[in-house]
Amino acid sequence: MSEELRVSPIETREAPGKRRFAMVVDTRRCIGCMACQVACKAEYDTPLGVNRTWVPYKVVGKYPNVRKQFLPRLCNHCTHPACLDACPRGAIYKRAEDGIVLVDEDKCIGCQLCAWACPYGARELDPLAGVMKKCTLCIDRIYNEALPEEDREPACVRACPTRARHFGDLGDPESDVSRLVAARGGFDLMPETGYRPTNKYLPPRPRRDAAGEPATALPDAPSAGGFLGWLDRMLGG
Repeated sequence: MSEELRVSPIETREAPGKRRFAMVVDTRRCIGCMACQVACKAEYDTPLGVNRTWVPYKVVGKYPNVRKQFLPRLCNHCTHPACLDACPRGAIYKRAEDGIVLVDEDKCIGCQLCAWACPYGARELDPLAGVMKKCTLCIDRIYNEALPEEDREPACVRACPTRARHFGDLGDPESDVSRLVAARGGFDLMPETGYRPTNKYLPPRPRRDAAGEPATALPDAPSAGGFLGWLDRMLGG
């Protein structure tokens, strides 16, 4: 993994003492069970085909030593959201108190300009409601004092059987998620966009051959552009 993709919570903090809620995804632990996706749909009763989180995968390696590499996806709650600038109605906003990006459904007209602007494909039109839907980091759960404290996490985090998803405050350098990002070399998705996604990803395992030694890298094939090209480069090792 290239060094320019590695970041630390100190490098990405916006201001001392400011909350910055984020998801940290451990790509080593994700097994592609889709429990996160099912939990999210159950929590918000989203229509068929509308997903606030999803888990694409790529097959990596060379036969017979191949495996699936999963990369859970959701809204990245960027520091400089492209969707916010694209919305003609001002329906998208980033909360100052915790950095969560939300859609004001009373203002949204479902024009989908935000979806076209987002390089991560992290929002979809709800055809029943006629408005755009996206991950909210389960803001209604994390602030719900009626829930036991251990349940004040996004539904996908609670559902993940392998603890591949972690939720917390990256604005606090002493938080569990900040320490995890620093220790494991967490990285941004597509940092070259300049949108500074808040969510971080922990790198996958290095490839090894049958003897357990680091595998020799295969020659690079021509890569697609955009997010798919970036995903191919990241998961291809």
